[in-house]
Amino acid sequence: MLVIGIVLSLAGGDPSLVTSAAMDAGKEAVNIALTMCAVVPIWCGMMKIAEKTGLLNALTRLMYPIIGRLFPEIPAGHAALGHISANIAANIFGLGWAATPSGIAAMESLSELNGHRDTASKSMCMFMVINMSSVQLITVSILAYRLEYGSLSPEAVVFPGIIATTVSTAVGIVCVKLAERCVRR
Repeated sequence: MLVIGIVLSLAGGDPSLVTSAAMDAGKEAVNIALTMCAVVPIWCGMMKIAEKTGLLNALTRLMYPIIGRLFPEIPAGHAALGHISANIAANIFGLGWAATPSGIAAMESLSELNGHRDTASKSMCMFMVINMSSVQLITVSILAYRLEYGSLSPEAVVFPGIIATTVSTAVGIVCVKLAERCVRR
């Protein structure tokens, strides 16, 4: 795309437009990265506080009826459940990029349970699908971007976002369960 843009700008006679657009996009990328760099440590700190105060354990217990069914191979009380709960909570609030540290910790815990370095376990596959599809009740990052770019109704994406992410997560879970059945045979 970059090469096509340069060729077209040279053919059109104004290559300064490509330079200007590249510089603007670079500035925008840095602004977004700085925003994310500010939120991730705050979220990680909140998760540490939640862990120390027992809030994360309470969240895990609250979510266990669902998580226990989705991840039957994980023993009750295992650290992976806490990491999965934290990841899901961050994703529910639309902080997908802030969910990354708990997602990595969850996969490390699931890898220890798995014991096979070259093969993903059922739990690892299920977690990856849930993490990637991520049900979002409040799309904080999208709302922030819409506000930043002057949207007149940034909240207009909330309800469609809830529907889309709920459907994508449900379809993902069904696909993983169907794949598990096919692998068993």
